[in-house]
Amino acid sequence: MLNADALNQLRQLKTDIKQNKVVFPGTVKPTNGRFGFVALDEGRDVFLPPEEMQKVLPGDRVNVTEQEVEKGKTQGVVDELLESHLTTFVGRYLIKGKGHFVAPETPGINRWIFIPPKERMGAEPDDFIYCQIHRHPIKDGKGQAKVLRVIGKAGQPGIERAFTLANFDLADAWPEEVQKQADALTEESVATHTEGREDRTEQPYVTIDSPGTQDMDDALMATPNATGWTLSIAIADPTAMIEPGSPAEEEAFNRATAIYFPGEPLPMLPDSISTRLCSLMPDVARLALVCDLQVNNDGSLGDYSFRQAMIRSKGKLSYELVSHLIEGREDDEIKALPDEVANSLDQLHQAATALRKWRAEHALLSQDRPEFRLRLDENKRIRVIEPSVQNEAHRLVEESMVAANRCAADFLTQQGKGLFIQHPGLRDDRTDNIRKLLESHAPHLAEHDASTAEGFKALMKHSDQPQAEVPVKAILSRQLARAELGFDAAPHQGMGLAAYTTFTSPLRKFSDFYVHRLIKAALWDTPIKPLNSQQLEALQATQFRARQAANTLETWLKADFAKTLPEDPMEGTISRTMPSGFFVRLDSNGLEGFVSCKDLEGKYGFDPVTLRLVHNKNGRIFQLEQRVTVSFAGVDDERRQINFKLIKAEEIAGAQETTGD
Repeated sequence: MLNADALNQLRQLKTDIKQNKVVFPGTVKPTNGRFGFVALDEGRDVFLPPEEMQKVLPGDRVNVTEQEVEKGKTQGVVDELLESHLTTFVGRYLIKGKGHFVAPETPGINRWIFIPPKERMGAEPDDFIYCQIHRHPIKDGKGQAKVLRVIGKAGQPGIERAFTLANFDLADAWPEEVQKQADALTEESVATHTEGREDRTEQPYVTIDSPGTQDMDDALMATPNATGWTLSIAIADPTAMIEPGSPAEEEAFNRATAIYFPGEPLPMLPDSISTRLCSLMPDVARLALVCDLQVNNDGSLGDYSFRQAMIRSKGKLSYELVSHLIEGREDDEIKALPDEVANSLDQLHQAATALRKWRAEHALLSQDRPEFRLRLDENKRIRVIEPSVQNEAHRLVEESMVAANRCAADFLTQQGKGLFIQHPGLRDDRTDNIRKLLESHAPHLAEHDASTAEGFKALMKHSDQPQAEVPVKAILSRQLARAELGFDAAPHQGMGLAAYTTFTSPLRKFSDFYVHRLIKAALWDTPIKPLNSQQLEALQATQFRARQAANTLETWLKADFAKTLPEDPMEGTISRTMPSGFFVRLDSNGLEGFVSCKDLEGKYGFDPVTLRLVHNKNGRIFQLEQRVTVSFAGVDDERRQINFKLIKAEEIAGAQETTGD
């Protein structure tokens, strides 16, 4: 037994060791494997072996020490947990032997977590559950969870949507104070905001949208003039009905955007506001923020102004109907349109054609890509996937919206402050690979500096060469940085514009709602609660999470639908490549499936410059935009990934062997 002096010496030794120990603060970064990393605050990563990853959760702030494991190689040892942000998560309830566990869906938690008997809430095997971390694994690598809610069972109608909402912490119900605020608004409330607004209720505004759309943001009209057209874009004005800082505005900020889940959207504003009182429905007076702008004959923009107005839409027209009118058809529905509406639509088409021609010459147009619509059955699963054809009416609306948004960006630029969508173009970390790509496969473009607006525009305009050996434009398109929100005017390289913002979807996007506030505050001194940089960062994060949620649900539904596919050959195009294989997008329904290199004969190397997979012996190539024939090969239910088997592939110049295995 140690005496008092020995104990004191031992304590002092421990204190000395702790004081002399070099620790590094950082954030835990998981991987798809059992190992991970700590991103140190000083800017480098430290490897965490599986036994150390067992002690932490994704995003944990920790102190780590480094130890040498072999010459020149070190690994981290978790010394202390500083803070943990992951408190709730979703997963599936599992029983193994006498143990009850949750298999988390959260990326980076690659282990089951034990659920104590008192924390199971009656969950049954294979139930989807919403859980809370009950005991952090920092001490011994053995964490515990408690069930907060049973979401439902696999196969239950709508379980995919319910699980996705829980997974991304998205609210499906309105807070009581928001619902109370929405319920208090009536048609009389609309009438109280008419003072000081221009009366445009007799003007031939119409909405052009899908038949099922109810939250109608925009209505259009156009008239000819001596040098082109006057284009008038009326945008729904919810900011007039919702007070700054009110519960409805706070909740709209928290949601950031409406999420268009298949079958059942998740709105940003309560239905009574977004689909009734503020929606530009036909034949009812509605509040609008109107942008009147001059479109010159060459498609350039002239003077513009913003007006607060009352409008009364003369019709809710479908894209198909307007397209038929543009094509010169004489359907009964078209003949029934009032002359002033038909004339306005004709002028809208002419103005939009000029606008698009100008953008094609002086800016950048987004590449048309086939789109598809998911139709769900009574069990809320995909019944059929239909092509969504983009016609002239879609382009008419798109050009009108882009023109109005350009005016809003110009106006806010003149104010010296605002909210802008900034797009820097190509990713900085891909600069070397892009330079090598151009030098080897597009030397005529190598002189362009992609970091400048003109250089980037030239690259994107002139890199699309259909017969080229290497699809340079497709490769560049996969090296683009993500667009971000910012308070200062900056280029939107992806559109080829000096500045850009959006205000045309205030019922669906909080950023657009906020731009309304900015415009009205500058012109009419209306109240506004300014966003700060932390709020802007949070808004962007919520927007990103919303996109992730929509993609996650669609991926799940598509994976289930793919199980009904026959094993017949299907035509498609390679849409993504990576060292482990490539994804193919089917022509018929847009489904994407994975072809693994493991299922191909021989070994393949990945070229990060051309994004090609190249056979190490015979030179066979797989690359972006390559045409292939595949068949259905099953679904990886854990990843919700569709798998394909390659049948044959288009020949690629330069490959020694290009036929299918």
